[in-house]
Parts: sequence; C-alpha cells; structure tokens
Amino acid sequence: MTIARATLASLLAATALAGAASLPALAADKPVIALSNSFYGNDWRRQMVDSFTAAAEEAKGKGLIADFVVLNGDGSVPQQQSQIADLILRGVDAIAINAASETALNDIITKACSAGIDVIAFDSLLTADCAHTLGFDFTEYKTEQAKATIGLIGDKGNVIVVRGVKGSGPDEQMYAAQMAVLKDHPNVNIAATVYGQATAPIAQAAIANVLPSLPKIDAVFGQGGSDDYGIAQAFEQYGGEYEGAMPVIEGGGSADFIRWWAAQHEANGYTTTSMNTTPGIGGAAFWVALALSDGKDVPKEMTMPVAVVEEANLGDYADMPQGRIVSPTYTQEWVDEKLLNAAD
Repeated sequence: MTIARATLASLLAATALAGAASLPALAADKPVIALSNSFYGNDWRRQMVDSFTAAAEEAKGKGLIADFVVLNGDGSVPQQQSQIADLILRGVDAIAINAASETALNDIITKACSAGIDVIAFDSLLTADCAHTLGFDFTEYKTEQAKATIGLIGDKGNVIVVRGVKGSGPDEQMYAAQMAVLKDHPNVNIAATVYGQATAPIAQAAIANVLPSLPKIDAVFGQGGSDDYGIAQAFEQYGGEYEGAMPVIEGGGSADFIRWWAAQHEANGYTTTSMNTTPGIGGAAFWVALALSDGKDVPKEMTMPVAVVEEANLGDYADMPQGRIVSPTYTQEWVDEKLLNAAD
C-alpha cells in the first residue's frame, strides 16, 4: 500500500513508528498491532509505552507479528481521532488504545471495528460497544486508599486533593471515589483541590502555589503517575511547620517517592499508604490485542490488579531506579492464564 506523503508526514510528527516502510504490506499472514496512547507526559505513561514496545518487540522477534506501531498524543481528543483514522487507512489488524475520552472517540472506534480492526481499550477506557476493555477498578482501590489515609490522620484534619490527567476517565473515577469517602467523614476538610496531571513537576508547582494560603495540612490525596514525589518536594521546600512533621501523602508507586518514604521512615517513623495502577498494563494490552487478532476467545471486559507498597514490603522497593513506577512485567503466559482463561 502506498501512503500519501502528507498523511505520512503528519503521522510521523506525533509517532514513534516501528517499521513504517513495511506497513501494512507485511500483514498478509501475520498481524500488525498498533498502540494509540492519548498522553505521554508523565512517568507512568512513558513506562506503559515501554512495556507495550518490549512485548511487541518480543513478539516480532518470535515471528508472531509482522510489525507494530506506537502513536503518542498530547492528551487531546482531536489528535487521537486523527491517529485512529490513520490506522484505519493503514489497515492494521488490532489497536490497543489508552483513550483521551470515554465517549468522544466512540464514532471513530466504531469505524475501526467496522473495518475489521480489533480494538482493546485499556487503562483509560472507551464505551464503544465493539471494543474490548482491560481496566483497573479505580473506584475500589481509591476507596480503600482514601479510607486508609483518613485512618492515619485520626479521622479529622485538613486535606488537599490532587487530581490527575484532566478529562481522563481514570481521573473522574478516582476523584469520585475520594469524594464519596470524604462525604462520610465530615471532620475531614478539603482545604484545596488542584490538578497535578499525574506528574511530579506539575503537582509540585500546584501544591507550592496554594500552600501559603492554607491552614496546616494533615494529608494529601493523590492519583499516582509520579505526583506523590512532587507533592512531597513541595512540602519539603515550604518547610516551616512541616519540617519533621510531613502530612500523610498518598503514594502512587513512584520510585522517587518510595525512596523518599523509606528515608523518612528510617529517620522519624513516617508512614503512609501507596497503591498504584501498574504501567505494565501496556504489555498486557499488547498480548490481548494479539490474541484478538489471532481469533482467540477474549473476554469482553477484563480487570488488572494494582500494586501495593506498605511498611511490611517497603524495603523491597527502596532501591528502585529513579523515574520508575512499581509494576510487574505481564507476559503472554500471564495474560493467557489470568485474563483470557480466568473464567475457565
């Protein structure tokens, strides 16, 4: 297939592309699998893309696929719509999509399905009927973490709520879960709500901007990605009443935060909670997409586990490389056993 020069140029501007020259001609007997990732601006998303790429390279090396495509966006619906339209024209066999919106992409996804392309929406999901979904139970785990955090501050005090990637499904679900818990604890006051975009520098700046106008903060509700470490840095830089008396900051599984927590725990017994969705889902999504393209029986809805770090296993993660998020690697065998055959 010949790809128009203008289409190719616009695609490459937003794309990390594997084997572009051969797409999709090599797909005659082996599938081409694509990733459409709506947002690339934090550690979690970058690690997720790395996990998808590692799985795809493994599969390509084994001759299981002809090639793969990775497209990263800026968080906007229009750009992701354009990505999907390009993938339809290219005739890829399956698309794994981390969506910018649960609903706004449904029309273009329905067109992809009508073109015979299998779609697996993961992490930030779609509501299109034709798409399979691989998600996390954001409501369950954020409810559990919020309750644990409130318990650590004695069911009273002032808290800051740090939201995640604006407009995303996970942000809406996690925020709703936190608000439902707080509604049942009237002695816990929300002193401020900010957006951290699940990113350390943005979360740090957002907290630093509001701290001077707030009463003493007892806890901070976060959403992960790497916002936890940015929040901690903001309080450390502010100093004052927080020196040696940091608030309970919800951990989101980032290595920098866990290393900080381990040092604080050793110095003064600091404790908190850490729960996070695992960026290794990118690899799991690839294997599910391959299973779909191979015609295997795949459940319509699947749920991934979350990672938990607590005092009992804190030492296991204290030496993680910087810039990483706690996550296992999900192999093809794990996906077959835990997702595809879970109901057997």
